[in-house]
Amino acid sequence: MMATNRTLYTAADSLAQSRGLPGPMASLSSSTSGRNPASSHISKTYRQASTLFLTRRLPEALSTVLPLVTPPPPPTEGSAESSEPAPVVRASRSSRIKVWSLYLTVLNAIVELGSDEGKDAFGTQEWKAICHKVREGEVWEEVVQNGYHGVEGDVDAEVVINLATLLLAHAKTQTLNQKRLENYLAASRTPNLDSIPSDRFSESPRRYRSPRRGTTSGADTPRDLNARVKLLELYTLHVLPRNGEWEYAREFISVSPVLDDERRDAFLQALDTLREETEAAERREEEERRKREEAIRRDIEEARRLRAENEARERKRIEEERARREAAEAQAKAAASAADYGLDGSTTPPPPPSSSSSSSRRRGTSATASVRSRSPASSRGLARPKGPAGRRAGSGSAVATPTLMSRATMVLRNLRALVDEVASAFRTNPYVVMRMLAFVIGLLLLLSRKKIRERIARAIGVAWAKVKATAGMGTKVSYI
Repeated sequence: MMATNRTLYTAADSLAQSRGLPGPMASLSSSTSGRNPASSHISKTYRQASTLFLTRRLPEALSTVLPLVTPPPPPTEGSAESSEPAPVVRASRSSRIKVWSLYLTVLNAIVELGSDEGKDAFGTQEWKAICHKVREGEVWEEVVQNGYHGVEGDVDAEVVINLATLLLAHAKTQTLNQKRLENYLAASRTPNLDSIPSDRFSESPRRYRSPRRGTTSGADTPRDLNARVKLLELYTLHVLPRNGEWEYAREFISVSPVLDDERRDAFLQALDTLREETEAAERREEEERRKREEAIRRDIEEARRLRAENEARERKRIEEERARREAAEAQAKAAASAADYGLDGSTTPPPPPSSSSSSSRRRGTSATASVRSRSPASSRGLARPKGPAGRRAGSGSAVATPTLMSRATMVLRNLRALVDEVASAFRTNPYVVMRMLAFVIGLLLLLSRKKIRERIARAIGVAWAKVKATAGMGTKVSYI
């Protein structure tokens, strides 16, 4: 926990001490004797807010430092605005810079909180209002109005540096930041470096000699010079490049009266390096974007090709199935037609007639002739049958009688053709299965009744008796 506090302490000090300011917890005892009660109250409140900030109690830190940077409420409800300025206005320059730096540091830490953590700590409305004030640059106008009576050029350079850094980190665009910095640089006076004694610098006094002689200014100290150089660094190496104004930044560095030749060369070299890195990063991003688009295009083409192949394969399969089904139906129809007309290629030719059969045929012929001589009337009454049946009967020796094996083969082929036709009908019309099942179930229900079975048995018996009688009559006729 102590290590974490030291880390937070270092982070808080970096915004003030890197600008040449004391740390947030630095003691103000050197000027305690000359302070008025208001200055003592400001110093005490600043120390309390710094302690709360270092312990990451951001809501308490903000509520502690906020009364120092906002004007007190009006004494009466009818007053439009308070006549009293913010307490930080009456503080010394160093205390004023410390208070504003701490306030901006607390705002930066609040904006850096996550959405859930910020809403839990401050509430949804207040956290969104703080983020909007920082990201839209409204905090800059708040500092100018509450701390410097609305005069842009009177703002301390260290506070301007903190404001520019805050907007550089969280603003959506750097347009407002550039405009504010340009207004400040135009409103504030350039420090007169010639009036600074030479023993105040560690380097050669000619390094800081300004070409603008005779310029009067109230900021003629090395601290003011360092603050102005840091402002130029923020403006030319961070804000302008973010807005894409590289040439304007180069021109501004080249004509700036604050920079000597050495720093000007260092700024120009840093600007060139930053531009090269930015352009290289843009080229890499463009190359990566092009590669992503190329990969997406290849994926789309591959997906289209696979879909076309699948569709072609599916169409080919459907056509093959249709061709096989049509071939099977044609074969079944051909087999059925051959079975109906007795044309079967598998029928074996009949054996040649033997001598006994020829003698019996001669005896039958003589008997027939005798019968015809005895009954000429009956022979005259019988006419030869005409048509295909008669011709087929008359040419019995030309058409071979099928054997048992050929008949069995024909029956099996017909059954197979019937099964294929039924399967094809089932595929084309599935409702045939339902109708056939309904018919079978109905038939079974009818056969389950005893009276119906007896009636069917009687009908079959009568039909069988008629068939036997017909066969007996045919036998008698053939005998005669």
